[in-house]
Parts: sequence; structure tokens; C-alpha cells
Amino acid sequence: MKDVLTNEEIAYNWFDCFNTKDLDGLLELYAEDAKHFSPKLKQRRPETEGWISGKNELRKWWADAFHRLPTLHYIVQTLTSSEDRIVMEYLRTVEGENPMMIAEVLEIKQGKIQSSRVYHS
Repeated sequence: MKDVLTNEEIAYNWFDCFNTKDLDGLLELYAEDAKHFSPKLKQRRPETEGWISGKNELRKWWADAFHRLPTLHYIVQTLTSSEDRIVMEYLRTVEGENPMMIAEVLEIKQGKIQSSRVYHS
């Protein structure tokens, strides 16, 4: 059994955790001091300028999202990987909202996500 997941395996696990609302599994993919940027975070919590750091903040942010958006679901479109990052394109769906195309970059070191950045219009 290998110790470190490939970037693609991390990405597919990330999608599985989001789509099943497995917060603990999602956080396990991240480094303790990981950073996350999202335009939605900037909109909902302007004081952050869109950035949060550390698993505790990530837990709060995603727990709130899972609570507010119980039908949130991501559909993988494409994954493009290099040695230290993966770019994911996916369709974000939420009941009652128009689907939205998202691009997200995961920076990965030693099998853990160090940072994630979300891009959408």
C-alpha cells in the first residue's frame, strides 16, 4: 500500500468528500496550515478578503456551506495535473440556482493540499 496519494487521487477524494458532505474526510486532505481563497468567501465574509488559513477556519467555512446548501453537488469536467498542483474544472449545482462552472487550483506537497484557490464569475 502506498503512503502518498497521487494528485488525481486527492482530487477525486476531494470531490467525493464534497458530494457526500464528509467534512472530516475533506479536511484530512489538507495540511494543518492550508490556505483557501474563494470569491464566495470574500462576498460572505468581506473582512477575510477571500482568504482563510488553517483547518479550523476551513472547517467553519465548509460546515456553514454544507448547512446552507444541502443540495450542493460538484460534477467533474476536467482535471489537469502537474507535480505540485492540480487544476480542476467542475460544474457547481445547487437546487434552485443556475449551475456554475468553477475552476479551482490545489497546490499539493507531500500528499497534502497546501492551498486552494477558486475562480468563477
